[in-house]
Amino acid sequence: MTRIRLPVAFATGAVQVLAFAPFSQGWIALLSLAALFALWRGTNPKQAFGIGWAWGMGCMGFGVFWLHNSIAQFGGVSLPLAILLTLLFAAGLALFPALAGWLARRFFRGEVRQLLLVYPALWVLLEWLRSWLFTGFPWLTLGYSQIDTPLAGYAPLLGVYGVSLMLVLTAAALNLWRSPWLLLAPLIWLVGWGLQQIHWTTPGGAPFTATLVQASIPQEKKWLPSQLRPTLEFYVETSKAHPDSRLVIWPETAVPAFADRVEKSFLQPLDTYFRDQGQDLLLGIPVRDAKGRAYNALISLGASGRGLYFKRHLVPFGEFMPFSALLQPLVELFAIPMSSFSSGDRNKPPRLKLAGRQAGVSICYEDTFGEEVAQALPAAAFLVNASNDAWFGDSLAPHQHLEMARMRALETGRYLLRATNTGVSAIVDETGRILAVLPQWKRGAITASIQPYEGETPFLWWKNWLAVVLAALMLLIAYLRREGGAPSTS
Repeated sequence: MTRIRLPVAFATGAVQVLAFAPFSQGWIALLSLAALFALWRGTNPKQAFGIGWAWGMGCMGFGVFWLHNSIAQFGGVSLPLAILLTLLFAAGLALFPALAGWLARRFFRGEVRQLLLVYPALWVLLEWLRSWLFTGFPWLTLGYSQIDTPLAGYAPLLGVYGVSLMLVLTAAALNLWRSPWLLLAPLIWLVGWGLQQIHWTTPGGAPFTATLVQASIPQEKKWLPSQLRPTLEFYVETSKAHPDSRLVIWPETAVPAFADRVEKSFLQPLDTYFRDQGQDLLLGIPVRDAKGRAYNALISLGASGRGLYFKRHLVPFGEFMPFSALLQPLVELFAIPMSSFSSGDRNKPPRLKLAGRQAGVSICYEDTFGEEVAQALPAAAFLVNASNDAWFGDSLAPHQHLEMARMRALETGRYLLRATNTGVSAIVDETGRILAVLPQWKRGAITASIQPYEGETPFLWWKNWLAVVLAALMLLIAYLRREGGAPSTS
């Protein structure tokens, strides 16, 4: 029987990918989880571990398969090796749902308690663990799949892990279809819909116009010396075509040269121009200090004054090599350009003054960490993310990334302006709704009216901790009230 359950679990995990962008079929996540919990029924810990791993391998194997493109194209290895490394990474991520199944079947008894307390609690705690362990990889956290469903109403209250908790709890309740506990499922969704009707933050000042510029330069051409001049000309000409925009934003490393190299010839004249126009410009550019340390940075120029932000949460193996002394062979194997960045000051709030207001800023991968984005609040009136998803080619990754960015807008109750090199660039309102979008590989700009906001959502009071504490309490209650008989050890 277990042999049948393993391929079924793999298939239901693979289908789970359709719940996330660009497919955005959030209801599939509910059915996929409900199927997994049904497969766990009547199993011992070892069997539950295998079923959970098969489900995770299906989800992660298909969901993050785009990583092989970056490894092969920019890591300088063969395609078969890149695919193997990607599958090994997915296999490691699959250990988290596997561990949830093993722990539930090993230490807890009672079907109702397992479904309504243990599975939701373990799932959320392990998702949260995955978000910070080894610098964190929060990709495909379940809550993101619900950005367009009533469960999104929980995000300003509990954050993305709270949304995950409600989704898993709903899926668990569906397995109790002969019990009154089944009514918990529609109740959770009804409450979520009700929470969506609450306006947690309020407009703070007059709207202003903002423009995001997307150059759509393939990653393999981005750092070529011959590409520098045409790249800068496109950004400048496109920006000057929007004189009514109070704020213009270029993506991560839009200027493919160190700031000190182009300071006098490019940055200073640009600063003077935008200041005279009464506009602000935010651009991505690498910066190096007097000691030769390199930073992935954002520089603001123009009417609001000059500002500088250094990326704080770097991507391992992409922007820095963890345990570099130990992993020196990998340093030589993966010759990724711009992969030796230093981290910015984590004690400094990630804010810059833009359009005359404080803005919360982040670079690329940083917008997948809700607590870090929230450090700019409540002082920030809106959010900005500059990114470069060209590393991932024409894959699921840019769409999944935008989906996560939308959750940051919803958690904080702020507009989010997301400028990317090759797409997807978008302007998102405080409810997570996309107002304007520039698809992948399309060169141009998008402009929209931006409403600054003030105030705090409940999420800003306790960040992810309320969801984590709720999950821990659920697990503690289940353990203290476990039914008689020793848990299974086979």
